[in-house]
This record gives sequence, structure tokens and C-alpha cells, in this order.
Amino acid sequence: MGLTLLIDTYDTEEGARKVAALAPRLRQAGVAVRGVHPRDHQSFASAHLGRAAYDTITLPYGEQILWPDHCVQGTAGADFHPELEVVRAELVLRKGFRRQVDSYSAFFENDRRTPTGLAGYLGERGFSRLFIAGLAFDYCVLWSAEDARRRGFEVVVIEDACRALDVEGSAESARRRLEISGARLASSWDVSRPMAPA
Repeated sequence: MGLTLLIDTYDTEEGARKVAALAPRLRQAGVAVRGVHPRDHQSFASAHLGRAAYDTITLPYGEQILWPDHCVQGTAGADFHPELEVVRAELVLRKGFRRQVDSYSAFFENDRRTPTGLAGYLGERGFSRLFIAGLAFDYCVLWSAEDARRRGFEVVVIEDACRALDVEGSAESARRRLEISGARLASSWDVSRPMAPA
């Protein structure tokens, strides 16, 4: 049984509109995932004196790219885009709320030890195939797809319903990693047509 996983985790108008515009063509939005960071989150460049966005530092769990402030709790950036029909979602999952650790994947925090509980939910509901769309293709979507494959799910990434940040070639690297993981890249047109059960 298949389910759509919508990841709207970077609050840029261009990217969010792209996902929102294509979402109605996809299968039911079963799970909507949202990043909600505290204002002093350790992944923000603003939390590190003398550092700039896209610098790389080392945190206790490993290498961390520093990001512009985004998805800050209590701001519009932490809301789903108004054109995204999250009312159809069966589950809304919030991640990234722990100050000391970033959270790309919908399944684990970046320390790779702290689960979000999503795998248990999907398993208990009997889902075996995930259609993943959202932001950003080369970080949150990629890490979610890889973790889903490690958990044994069939994964289809809907590339035209994603947007990449493309930091130093990260978009092309993401495509290679997805292929290695066994995830399939498809278009929203492909997956909006009837498909055989997983």
C-alpha cells in the first residue's frame, strides 16, 4: 500500500509554491513533515560568531552545514505553505525542535540515533511504498528517502515536486545517492496515474 510523504522544510516562497502546486496531482498526502527550529538552533549560522551561511563546522554528531535562519518556531516560516493541502494529511510530523541537533530526515535526527517515530507509524499502518516530495531535494528529501530504503520501504521520489538547494553540487550528488539506495525518481505525472499495489 502506498502513501505520499510531503516534506515542506525550507521556507522559501519559490520552493514551497512549487511543491504546493503539484501536490493535488499526487496521491493522498498521508504524512506532512515540517521543520520547526528554536531561534538559536545550532544549525543556524547566526548561532556561531564569525560564521556565515553554508560554512561547515563539526558538532558532536558530525559535520554540519550552517544554514540561514529558517523554519523558526512562532514565525510564518515554520508553517506549511498556505496552498499546501495539509488538511488531507493523516499525520503531521514536526522535527528539528531539538536545539543541539539538526534534522534532515523524516525518520531520524542527524545524530542518526534519535528516531522521530515515523517508521513505527508507517509499519503499523501497513504501508510499504512511499512517494516522497518536498524541500529540499538534496537534504531532507534525500535523507528521508535513504532512511526509508534502509527500513525496507519501496521509495519513489517525485523530482518535479521537489526543489534542491544545490550547495556545491549537492543536487547531482543526491541523484547518485538515491540511485545507489534503490529509490526511484519519477514525475508527478507518472505517479498521479493508477499504479499496481506495492
